[in-house]
Order: sequence, then structure tokens, then C-alpha cells
Amino acid sequence: MQLACASCGAANRLPDGRDPLAAKCGRCGHRLFDGQPSEVSAAGLRKLRNASRGVALLVDVWAPWCGPCRAMAPQFAAAASQLEPQARLLKLNSEAEPQAAAELGIHGIPALILIRDGTEIARTTGAMGADQIVAWTRQALARADARVHSGA
Repeated sequence: MQLACASCGAANRLPDGRDPLAAKCGRCGHRLFDGQPSEVSAAGLRKLRNASRGVALLVDVWAPWCGPCRAMAPQFAAAASQLEPQARLLKLNSEAEPQAAAELGIHGIPALILIRDGTEIARTTGAMGADQIVAWTRQALARADARVHSGA
């Protein structure tokens, strides 16, 4: 597993057999998984997307003026502890990063985009509770795994 640090962007390799939840960045010392979503800029998302292998990135695209986005924020945070280390949860403010939102093809918010090994594997829009976020993410990862194993 390879994961970029959300704080400094450094790529970190996580050896097999080691607890990824205890891993810290080799450059800045921040925990790589802390049970909370990380706010990312467009540049930060690009670094994480390019440097993360073996772990999914679940990106919540939101805006401060969006009521459903604000309502979903604590639910998204609650999902982090259930989904780590299979997924790292990230938040991208579409108002602060309109170009990144446009590049991602965002047409409605809140939007969840699931990325693994640099490639988008699923997306959905609309507010969800923590259990729904966890279930949707796990189902999307399972479908992606099934496609890989079937050769599709």
C-alpha cells in the first residue's frame, strides 16, 4: 500500500503486515489515518490521487452554502472511522476550488467520488447518513474488485 500524506503530500509506503491505522508520515510525522476526513485543495487532491495505491480515496465535493452538504458533513466524518484503512476520506470545497470541481464533472452537490489507484470507480450525489456512506462505499469497492477479478 502506498499513501500520500494529506498534510505534506509526501508518498509513504505501508509495509504488509503493519497496522496502517498506526502509520505516520515519514516526512512530517502526521498520522496517515486519523479517523477524520481531510480537507484538500485541488493540488492536494491531485497529489493524493497520483501517489495513493492500494487504498481508495472517497472524496466529498461540497460547498459552504449548501444545506444538504452541511447536514451530511458529520455523517461523512462518522463514516471515516468505519472505512479506514480501506478508504481515506477527503473533502473538496467546490466553492473554493471551482476548477477542480469542473474537472471532476460535478453537476450536483453533495457528491461522493470513489477513486482507487488514480481512477474513478464510482460516484453518487445527494446527502446520505453514515451507514449509507459506508454501505455505498463498500459495495462500490466490491463491484470494482469483482470487475478486476472477472477481467472486465
